[in-house]
Amino acid sequence: MSESLLEVKGLKKYYPIHKGFFKSAQGLVKAVDDISFSVSKGETFGLVGESGCGKSTTGRALLRLIEPTAGEIWFEGQDITKLSMEEMRKRRREMQIVFQDPFSSLDPRNTVQRILEEPMIVHGTGDAGQRRAAVERLADVVGLAKAHLQRYPHQFSGGQRQRIGIARALALQPKLIIADEPVSALDVSIQSQVINLMQDLQQEFGLTYIFIAHDLSVVKHICDSVAVMYLGRIVEITDKNKLYAEPQHPYTQALLSAVPEPDPDIRKERIILQGEVPSPANAPVGCAFHTRCPQVMEVCRKARPPLMENKAGHLTACHLYDGEAHPRLA
Repeated sequence: MSESLLEVKGLKKYYPIHKGFFKSAQGLVKAVDDISFSVSKGETFGLVGESGCGKSTTGRALLRLIEPTAGEIWFEGQDITKLSMEEMRKRRREMQIVFQDPFSSLDPRNTVQRILEEPMIVHGTGDAGQRRAAVERLADVVGLAKAHLQRYPHQFSGGQRQRIGIARALALQPKLIIADEPVSALDVSIQSQVINLMQDLQQEFGLTYIFIAHDLSVVKHICDSVAVMYLGRIVEITDKNKLYAEPQHPYTQALLSAVPEPDPDIRKERIILQGEVPSPANAPVGCAFHTRCPQVMEVCRKARPPLMENKAGHLTACHLYDGEAHPRLA
């Protein structure tokens, strides 16, 4: 088994709801509600779910771009939630992010040369000549020409901008990259180019990815293991082959039933979920999914199911498996 690079324990991110003239707190939006998982060195860990389930909030909390409400984030054996802002700034050299929108995540006033060089300047890496050489190599690695370095973001296509974003994330030679829906804003033909580029870079530099997405076909292609999120909670974790071959949680089954099948002769039964996703400001008691679950039981309305391992390497938070499940070993 590979050595763990990142361990997340009981991560929470709550936002207070302020109402009234004095803006007093009237409740909480539980964007991320007590999740735990681990990521091994060199793997691609997928985080999937519907829009608004807390995927992007989780990614930003892992880098402390937003401060977690509670929980522990262990990176290479160090709990980074305990670090000061200056210590975290230094640690962030090894933890970078590729943002979802390649149009708004690049400064329109700076050239590509400046965008790629800025992380090195901030962290005091090399002199001007060394930084220039590093920027030219980064551009070459992600498939950009040297002439592109003097252009501005608006002069590039969406796919090229995302390549710039990936190059910026690589500038400080990180160990972990959080890719927040890096291809969702791109055309399908460009998506495959960016995904193949990310896989090539992973092999070349020994990177570890947390790949946040809602497109399960993309996740199947690039990820090694997958965590499924619903309403701020993780409902299932396993490797991708087990997840796609034998999904256990009713929510995962519904998600996978909606993935288009490339073979027109294959017919699969679509699971249509009833109702709307509840608000994270007023999450249901018990299992968060029970208001839409086709297999709901009375216990689902009362008790929150823990994330448990009922098959080797397959964790599910569902009362359907209570009889055969045993707690995950620490």
